[in-house]
Amino acid sequence: MDPGLAGVSQPASPAADVVIIGGGITGTAAAWALTQRGVHDVVVLERGTVGCGGTGKSSGIVRCHYGVPALAAMAWKGLRLLENAADVLGDDAGFRQVGYVVGVGPENVTALHANLAMLQGLGIETAAVPHDAVAALWPAADLSDFAALAYEPRGGYGDPYRTAQAFAAAARRGGADIRPGTAVTGVLASHGRVTGVQLASGERLAAGAVVIAAGPWSVALAAPHGIDLPIRVCREQILLVAPGQPLGPAPVLSDLVCLQYLRAEPSGELLCGNSDLHEVEPADPDHYRNRADAGFIEAAAGKLARRFPGLPDAAVASSYAGCYDITPDFNPLIGSTGIDGLTVAAGFSGHGFKISPAVGELIADLVCTGASADPDVPGSVFRLSRFAEGDPLASQHPYAGAGQLR
Repeated sequence: MDPGLAGVSQPASPAADVVIIGGGITGTAAAWALTQRGVHDVVVLERGTVGCGGTGKSSGIVRCHYGVPALAAMAWKGLRLLENAADVLGDDAGFRQVGYVVGVGPENVTALHANLAMLQGLGIETAAVPHDAVAALWPAADLSDFAALAYEPRGGYGDPYRTAQAFAAAARRGGADIRPGTAVTGVLASHGRVTGVQLASGERLAAGAVVIAAGPWSVALAAPHGIDLPIRVCREQILLVAPGQPLGPAPVLSDLVCLQYLRAEPSGELLCGNSDLHEVEPADPDHYRNRADAGFIEAAAGKLARRFPGLPDAAVASSYAGCYDITPDFNPLIGSTGIDGLTVAAGFSGHGFKISPAVGELIADLVCTGASADPDVPGSVFRLSRFAEGDPLASQHPYAGAGQLR
């Protein structure tokens, strides 16, 4: 982008009430939420296809088990929409309600029970469960090193790509214009107010409000306006394992002893992901290796063998990789920017899919009224200025070893 576009009046035509940059799960959810509020002149600009970026690589875990109350409340709201997506969005969006289990070691028992009390106070259906209850759901697992376990019967996993498509289709029916293959090269502003966007085609599209929801690419769009988004990109690897026997409708397992999460794929394979982000691998979101490294495969397979001795014939089937856009506290940036009419929603740090319905509603609130309408999700929690103010978000009851991922 030409730095001269920032702060200089630029003619732009035609006009839209709201332009959203990014056609992933965040952008499409925001477009749908805006149409639900009667804002129909919404344009979503996506340089590729809907859901082709980080959304398409998401593991799709649906859980409400968080130590940040606002994040838990957003996940709870998101869960209820996913349960009713066929009625609300016109498509069931691929949600599989197999349940969600989290297991911890002795050092984290107190934190687990404190988090459960907080979650239950928000109305979330979760509770501590005995080992034999989980053993019945995961009979191949060795659960002996878990000191405590909790279960969310309404958790599970979804299909983020399909959900983004459902949001986009519902937004279109509400009047939104979804434009794939339309790259944005810059945000236009004049005298402290957003005026539109510059497209790679050379066209300038005027807008009364602009939402930057472009994941890791949001940083470059905000920077010319003096907005420093503290977002890094890291590569995350996923292993797919043929278990050697049918697993049935086993729940998602968040193993906070081995720091690994697992879920069964519809194909019957096991998806194994990493829950240890103490050290992250920096990545270029446009150029990164889309396969797991030998070292990751060895470590993940070792954790799996330890946890599931009852799967002696398990074998690696395939792997892939994706990218997280992470913030210093591993929580999203959602809020105003200091440029009137310009909102940012990025840095979701792996949480984006499950909270996307609530994020869409929060963005719509901020665009329409400047404040959140949900008392359980105060907009100030995710404000961009919290790091400069020395007030990062933190789990009330963090789990040793898992950092702020929980």
